[in-house]
Amino acid sequence: MAVYRSHDPVKNLRIRVRLQHVTSTTNFSQQIQEQAALLQEKGIIELSSFSAQSTAGGHHDDEEDITINWQEKLFSQFEVDLFRLESACQTPLDRQYHNEILRLERSGGRQNRRIFTYTDYDRYTNLEEHCQSVVTPEERKPTFLAEKMANVRRRRQERRTTEGGIPKSGLVVWEPTEEFLKGSHVLNTPVQTMHIMADLGPYGKLGLRENEYVLCTIRVDSNGVITVKPDFNSNKEPYRLETAGDKKELWRYTVENVSTGLNAEEQDREQRVYRDLYSRHKEYLSSLVGQDFEMVPPGTLRLLINGEIVSAQGYEYDSLYVHFFLDLPRCWSSPPFQHLSGVTQTCNTKSKGRENVAYFCYPFTFEVLLQQDVTLDGSAPHWPVLYFEVLSLGYWQRYRTEGYGYLIIPDTPGCHTVVCSTWRPVQTGTVTELRRFFIGGSPELEDLTYARIPGTFKGNRLSRFGFRSETTGSVSIRLHCIQQSRDYIDASALRKQRQSVLDRLGKFGQQGTIYSILEAFQKARQRMLEAQQSLPGDLLNTAGAVELQSTA
Repeated sequence: MAVYRSHDPVKNLRIRVRLQHVTSTTNFSQQIQEQAALLQEKGIIELSSFSAQSTAGGHHDDEEDITINWQEKLFSQFEVDLFRLESACQTPLDRQYHNEILRLERSGGRQNRRIFTYTDYDRYTNLEEHCQSVVTPEERKPTFLAEKMANVRRRRQERRTTEGGIPKSGLVVWEPTEEFLKGSHVLNTPVQTMHIMADLGPYGKLGLRENEYVLCTIRVDSNGVITVKPDFNSNKEPYRLETAGDKKELWRYTVENVSTGLNAEEQDREQRVYRDLYSRHKEYLSSLVGQDFEMVPPGTLRLLINGEIVSAQGYEYDSLYVHFFLDLPRCWSSPPFQHLSGVTQTCNTKSKGRENVAYFCYPFTFEVLLQQDVTLDGSAPHWPVLYFEVLSLGYWQRYRTEGYGYLIIPDTPGCHTVVCSTWRPVQTGTVTELRRFFIGGSPELEDLTYARIPGTFKGNRLSRFGFRSETTGSVSIRLHCIQQSRDYIDASALRKQRQSVLDRLGKFGQQGTIYSILEAFQKARQRMLEAQQSLPGDLLNTAGAVELQSTA
């Protein structure tokens, strides 16, 4: 099987099929023709006269070569015998076939003998194709999945308009009926199918359904994907097909794509059309998006948080879910439509090493604004804090508190993955643990901000003396932070301006450095000459000799 993709109309597809009956005479003649071809290359024998004599003795039903267009209907002998009678026609398609067969008989009969087709309009299901032994002589029975999928109608499926909204409960049907499966599991991609068949019955006994075999199946969907089973032969060996029954006969056939290709001029014209189409589509999308980039007001910092609660592990009970909210300090605000809290789905845990891990993969998005113009008494602004509470759901729909935690939003943009440890308040005594196990009651915090610093606290020191708690598990959170402000643009422009000034200064600075080095050399030489003049004669000659040796 092979899969192709084409942007051209599928009506231009043309397939050539060559079917040949393999006998001892066929093999002998093929070997003789191959040897004669070698002799012809040497100039000893003419192949045209020999091939005409060798094929004259063969039967005309043993070999057939035909070219088929896409969705071209070629009638089999069984269909000719069936639809010739007007009483057997029940549907408009049957009456159409009846008229076409009568027209063919008036014009001299059909051109095909053994090769015929089933188009997308015919009543030929995929199950019949799976039950046939295609290409290989092995008896392969269709699997349970193949039989069920064969009953799914993939052709000409249109979207179903559902009345009302999506149901909030009963989304999973634990015991679906057969009618429910047929009505629900339907592929909506429109697919057209064409089967190229062959009637491999003995000569004079054509027209029996049990002698029909699939040579090739072609499916084309609305996206231009063409599936060919089996693939085109091209330069490969012919396919071999063995008939069933007591008298097993061997046939071989080839399937080739003989569609007319485009010349260079047509290809250039097509490429120009595609480029024009893509440019128009790009302009259309640009017009929808617009040219104005949304900017924040001056003195405002926009913080976009695309986060994900990845997992939770190390907790005592199963069926976990997380309730979280974002606490905004002073000078921070959010748009009116923004929700700053959320609850994940309930997730069962799975064993990973020594821990039981619940994978939530729950996404959330926050958009908050910082007004930098507001006075903060000279102190740096505090960043938002994400508070969360991990709970477990019991069998009787009673929840237990598993842990509290918090996460300070990072002040740097980028991707951050943080593992936050949690704790929960506890009370001494066995009754508390029994109540927690059986009916789900457990100590809770009235204010989740108590996990860090309560929002109502105004003092300098926070004492938690006498408060009993225990460490529970941890929650993994992934954050993607984006910051937007006009100050970044101004700082970038100022940085580029400073860099250009430094570059210009750097060129002059290099020249100045060279001049200063030369001037230093001149001063050093002058001092050396003055020192030589002040020395006695012997020392002067020795210094001169040393100087000459060094210069030499």
